[in-house]
Amino acid sequence: MMRAYSECNGFEDPAADDAARPAWARLTRWMRDTGLPALAAKQEEARLAFYREGITFAVYGESGGTERAIPFDIIPRIITAAEWAYLQRGLAQRVQALNLFLADIYGPQRIIHDQVVPAEGVLDNSQYRAGMRGVKVPRGVYGAICGIDLVRTGEQEFHVLEDNLRVPSGVSYMLENRRILSWLAPDLFEHHRVAPIGNYPDLLDLTLRELAPSHTDDPTVVVLTPGPFNSAYFEHAFLAQSIGAELVEGQDLFVDDGFLYMKTIRGPQRVDVIYRRIDDDFLDPRVFRPDSMLGVPGLFEVIRAGNVALANAVGTGVADDKSVYPYVPAMIRYYLDEDAILPNVPTYTLSDPKQCAHVLANLAELVVKEAQGAGGYGMLIGPKASQKEREAFADRIRARPDQYIAQPTLALSTCPTLVDEGVAPRHVDLRPYVLQGSSIRMVPGGLTRVALVDGSLVVNSSQGGGTKDTWVLQD
Repeated sequence: MMRAYSECNGFEDPAADDAARPAWARLTRWMRDTGLPALAAKQEEARLAFYREGITFAVYGESGGTERAIPFDIIPRIITAAEWAYLQRGLAQRVQALNLFLADIYGPQRIIHDQVVPAEGVLDNSQYRAGMRGVKVPRGVYGAICGIDLVRTGEQEFHVLEDNLRVPSGVSYMLENRRILSWLAPDLFEHHRVAPIGNYPDLLDLTLRELAPSHTDDPTVVVLTPGPFNSAYFEHAFLAQSIGAELVEGQDLFVDDGFLYMKTIRGPQRVDVIYRRIDDDFLDPRVFRPDSMLGVPGLFEVIRAGNVALANAVGTGVADDKSVYPYVPAMIRYYLDEDAILPNVPTYTLSDPKQCAHVLANLAELVVKEAQGAGGYGMLIGPKASQKEREAFADRIRARPDQYIAQPTLALSTCPTLVDEGVAPRHVDLRPYVLQGSSIRMVPGGLTRVALVDGSLVVNSSQGGGTKDTWVLQD
């Protein structure tokens, strides 16, 4: 198990100023001066505000209904300016390498020929889209919007846990967390120089417009959603409104003479850029799943012709597949001739018989994940699982070892969190959002996700986790 780290000493007692780390000292005093009853009241105000404003997330399988206000913790998470400068360099390096990898595997495939990444892990991957081979994407950018999941396991030990390049979600909650907290506790911001994040929609809009085909200087941008029953529909609507784009479903679009059009009351309007929130499989029933009612027949040919830009591009999923993840540091060395700034979590590749045998012998100590899983589903947390659960999972691994990876049980860093019994440590991760158009852009911070159950390591919102505002201090 990797060593745990408390990001704020003394949080068990908000009055213990001398125990708090320097960056947390003023926040600790604010918590003490405010008092637990007032903190709890503010947190309840936040919950009600999120619910009233429709800031919701569906947790599938819950008996209480399909929608709920996403849990929000009133106590922010702090990252120092020096820490963020380090993370920013590492994130930019990683996203640059991932985009070069995608351009390569859909082009000359040098990294495969040079045996840096195994051919079967790429070409036989279900996320690899052979039809994208040779297709030119705008500016060579496949992953224009990336969410990189980071965990901290020591004072300076940030590790990349996952790369999200398909349809990374959560940025709306990052923005809304900041807005709600600044409304509930304006005095808190008066005593901290917190780096702003409110310009994210402007950066997103700029990035999308930079990807527009050359046939237009004033591109029409749309956000393509599966519809209101999707768990992240709030975010789709929020981002469309934030960047001044139309929120559309597949039925609102059609292809004619090699171009994509949107139905409007004034007649058809050509669409130049799609910020898609639909997986590849559902984009075009003529090419992918024929039973899809969410996409647009003929869309893929418009993409191949270069008459519409898609963010993120078709086929980006192969770069965030967990079986490809172990090779990202090698990609960075191969394409950039640099060592990775942000290390991976040590990972076992179960397609390797020796590594698979080791994992099967040590399931009680490891976390096993589906290579193409997401949202905290399809995983085994060995120390928390019963012997029966481990045995059942072992059978699944033996049947398809190439479909799994394994990692040590991470002792994620903890942050002070307001729970029923008071202020207590809870495990957190961090998802910064990295944009790439003509250059790489990001706002300082990201979405901090928090495991609300004592001792839990599962922070995913889809699994009942909550969120915090993330502060990057400017001094």
